[in-house]
Amino acid sequence: MTSEQQNAEIEDYLASYRELMGFVPPRVAARFESLRSSNPELLLAQEKARALVSNPADLDELTVQLMLFAILASRLSDAAKLHGWAARRQGASWEQLQQTLDLAYLFGGQSVANRAPSVLAEIRELEERHGLPEQ
Repeated sequence: MTSEQQNAEIEDYLASYRELMGFVPPRVAARFESLRSSNPELLLAQEKARALVSNPADLDELTVQLMLFAILASRLSDAAKLHGWAARRQGASWEQLQQTLDLAYLFGGQSVANRAPSVLAEIRELEERHGLPEQ
């Protein structure tokens, strides 16, 4: 694959983040910037695996984002807010986000419940900053 082809493919992957979240998250952007010049093959392999796994044929995008939100929330990952935000962009209600956090509590414990209000507040901040797409 030529470097022009690699760059085109990298731009397509960046566009997929913009489509999903309305922007490229800062850590993702930093990873792209670093690997684009140092190891574009690794970057493309990472993104191909992510795209393959995060776009299952039999689950709609809202379901995928709610599942990722729950998984990341149960691990107390700050990336949970991004997938909660992506779920909002797919039409999730605030009630659905709260219920998803409630499910995450079953496996993540009290820390998940304690962190839930701040995660929801961070999602509200993203919504205020970026707005929701037209449905």
